[in-house]
Amino acid sequence: MFSFRRQAILIVLIVLLDQVTKSWAVSALADGRVIHVIGSLQFSLGFNSGFAFSQGQGLGPLIGVFAIIAVVLLFRAVRKATTQLSAAALCAIVAGAIGNIADRIFREDGLLHGRVVDFIDLQWFPVFNVADSSITVGACVLIAAMLMESRSGKGVDNNHES
Repeated sequence: MFSFRRQAILIVLIVLLDQVTKSWAVSALADGRVIHVIGSLQFSLGFNSGFAFSQGQGLGPLIGVFAIIAVVLLFRAVRKATTQLSAAALCAIVAGAIGNIADRIFREDGLLHGRVVDFIDLQWFPVFNVADSSITVGACVLIAAMLMESRSGKGVDNNHES
């Protein structure tokens, strides 16, 4: 199984990548600077005090509390994961949540009043960051892992009668 040490390393690496890229964005994209990368992909600085796709602006403290509770519950799920793939997917989700919680705690006014830094701009999709990507990819991989587990019978209680 995916050892606790490997889970911790994966989570820490994703959180570090998220925080380093956000720090870069805050310094390199200040004053409205936009860096065009390729096609519609560009880097432009934005801040989000709400949740997904800038919904719930101003609800940062409440969102932060819910996110902290979610991280605790998800970390428990990581420990109970039945496959390495589902454990890795849950680690990615946990790491993304921690990265965005860190912004709410340590940026600006702090104590869950900080705004999340967003900078990856496709111009046809809401601006996002590495943590958001980690949550999204982790969720997609988790769904795939659950589908594979249900087909193989692994992680499924075959003694349960419906």
